[in-house]
Amino acid sequence: QVQLVESGGGLVQAGGSLRLSCEASGRTFSRYHTGWFRQPPGKVREFVGVIRWSDGLTRYADSVKVRFTISRNNAKNTVYLQMNSLKPEDTAVYYCAADPSYSGTDDYEYDNWGQGTQVTVSS
Repeated sequence: QVQLVESGGGLVQAGGSLRLSCEASGRTFSRYHTGWFRQPPGKVREFVGVIRWSDGLTRYADSVKVRFTISRNNAKNTVYLQMNSLKPEDTAVYYCAADPSYSGTDDYEYDNWGQGTQVTVSS
């Protein structure tokens, strides 16, 4: 098990950028696939992207492809979500999730979750 803490959320104007961080406790975090999900107001939680620990491969939802980038720094036990060209529809609570064996798009498959960080994009 790992404990995850997200940070970096806030209010930004459309077209702006934010970088979210997901910091983990636990020596084995480098061997966890880490996903990012978001929950817009009044909607269900949705997949944003994931980075696999084994090969660094990333995968993104079509809605954020090209605009968002996931990276990780194993020395800092941290995974990042760089968000560029933000749109009002990106407004949501963003969560990171980690799992040692699952790297897909289904949120219920991830065993470890952070508390979330709010991102608000104004038009």
